[in-house]
Amino acid sequence: MQSPSVFHKLLLLLPLAYQHTSNDAEKHVTHWNYELHGENWGGTCSSGVRQSPLQLAVQKSLIVPLPRILFGNYDVKLRAPLTLENNGHSAHMDIPETLNGKRPFITGGLLNGRFIAEGFHFHWGSINQRGSEHSINKQRFDVEMHIVHRNARYSDLTEAVKHKDGVAVLGVMFKVVKSPNRFFPGINKVLSELPKITNYKQKATIPGSISLGQMLGDLNPRDFFTYRGSLTTPECEEAVTWTVFSHVLPISLSLVTKFWRLRDSEGHKLINNFRFTQPRNGRPVYYRTGKDLSGAYLGK
Repeated sequence: MQSPSVFHKLLLLLPLAYQHTSNDAEKHVTHWNYELHGENWGGTCSSGVRQSPLQLAVQKSLIVPLPRILFGNYDVKLRAPLTLENNGHSAHMDIPETLNGKRPFITGGLLNGRFIAEGFHFHWGSINQRGSEHSINKQRFDVEMHIVHRNARYSDLTEAVKHKDGVAVLGVMFKVVKSPNRFFPGINKVLSELPKITNYKQKATIPGSISLGQMLGDLNPRDFFTYRGSLTTPECEEAVTWTVFSHVLPISLSLVTKFWRLRDSEGHKLINNFRFTQPRNGRPVYYRTGKDLSGAYLGK
């Protein structure tokens, strides 16, 4: 059997819909599941004070003139093949080099240094429940996408999660609308392959080429919440700087229902794969806006 990549092995931020036994000795986790959406997790998940996700709100955030997020190589096509996989926890894709032989990266915001893109995955709900992990101004959304990055100073994610500055995750929200008035070719191209990965371990090759930036649609990256938090799966290491964009992207119901058809490693429906929001514990949450107090758009 082919050994899993580091990204797969960590199961980084990927939720479990039903009970599983972890084979990852490094995490010392046996039976954990999403039946209670994380409320029955032990270890650092229950004792940490910088856990994620959070309830985010403009009125409860510090509005400060942070640098905007800068995207490196996000507009360069990724090198094929691009493989979407059902790993039993989510639909995810490892992010390869770009056609120029480099890796997409981010900097700015609260980030100190360059953070290299490793992979992206999704959280979703079901017909009766929205599936985002974070909430914004008391509202949850239908789908939340996470783009996971590691600090370039660390060799891989296994090492990065051991450090408070090791990981950066971008959170992007999607809301179902009846008739989306915008079409996002990158996002649609990826999600259209979901029917091919219904079952555990199934993979699909994304046709053609996309850039990582195309997964952001027409997102306004200048407005975001940012805070210091954790992974959202055991051992919930407090190694993540979160950047959650306040701009919500529209998505069609037909695309979202494709998530609901996925199955986990035991053949159960893979739905509601999110962790409940966690106590803030006095942490500062910062909000960066592209508008000044008079409403004028600042641009950068």
